[in-house]
Amino acid sequence: MTTPATTPAAPAAPDDASIVAKLSTLDRFLAVWILLAMALGLGLGRLIPGLNDALTEVEIGGVSLPIAAGLLVMMYPVLAKVRYDRLDAVTGDKRLMVSSLVINWIAGPAVMFALAWIFLPDLPEYRTGLIVVGLARCIAMVIIWNDLACGDREAAAVLVALNSVFQVVAFGVLGWFYLDLLPGWLGLGAGEHLGISTGKITLNVVIFLGVPLLAGFLTRRIGERKLGRERYESRFLPKIGPWALYGLLFTIVILFALQGKTITSQPLAVVRIAVPLLVYFALMWFGTFALGKAIGLAYDRTATLAFTAAGNNFELAIAVAIATFGVTSGQALSGVVGPLIEVPVLIALVYVSLAWRKKFTATAAATPGHDG
Repeated sequence: MTTPATTPAAPAAPDDASIVAKLSTLDRFLAVWILLAMALGLGLGRLIPGLNDALTEVEIGGVSLPIAAGLLVMMYPVLAKVRYDRLDAVTGDKRLMVSSLVINWIAGPAVMFALAWIFLPDLPEYRTGLIVVGLARCIAMVIIWNDLACGDREAAAVLVALNSVFQVVAFGVLGWFYLDLLPGWLGLGAGEHLGISTGKITLNVVIFLGVPLLAGFLTRRIGERKLGRERYESRFLPKIGPWALYGLLFTIVILFALQGKTITSQPLAVVRIAVPLLVYFALMWFGTFALGKAIGLAYDRTATLAFTAAGNNFELAIAVAIATFGVTSGQALSGVVGPLIEVPVLIALVYVSLAWRKKFTATAAATPGHDG
């Protein structure tokens, strides 16, 4: 550890006002656009007869093509920004990698299991749906939340890829453990079985991560070769950057249009499901952010760790619930309510994260030998 006398001064944290002043109208009022997109989707799903059925029919292998298109457009610009030659620095950070695995695949499902039983002991269908949501770790939309919060793009790419591998390997096993085996061990009643194949989970991962990741990687490699890194980042990336948010808003509209009638016709059920979800997102995000700070991660990696821990793969959770229990089941409703709560909560946490960034940087600068 260096002494205070030899520790170089950390760069001053950017002024919040100057950051806001540089934002485009799209970025500055993103929370407003997201809420409007949610309202528009709910309204369309409620008011247009047959829209739900029409959108549901546009799918391949159980994957909604409109949602897939929105997610691909959303993720591609962000993944094209990743500097892939810096991934080694991320994979070499054992604190980050181990923390992510433990939080996502041990803590996250366990927390959701506990909250589902605490808040919904009398509603087994909703409870099971929530547990499925907890098992589906985020591999798509978290890329956007992390980027908006000025997290580490390279770290986000690595952690999302890591989650994808574990999703294929561990989703079915954890589903059996939390829905079938553990309830019997604890004397909570008969268990349930998830009817989802490894092939379907793999297809989900390939579409929602593999395709945009490959496109982003090839764009970066070819773009830097043709333009050079400086011109690629200063000229090309700003042109495609806004499409990430356009894709996000389109995805939200389609998602809520698909489930608008279901959500608006069962308000009390939505409230019952929403409460444990709110507690879950708060526990996972704030707990993980505190952990990142405690183990000495810099702000950008702490934010990345927190958002990858709090986010969930809503598309997989809904697909599994519908395939196993039916489109009108309580389990499917829990999956649908997931993004209804997650989207506004995580966009709010983006603002919380940005507000803490300045304080985080100041604390790191005052700590001799701190690596952040």
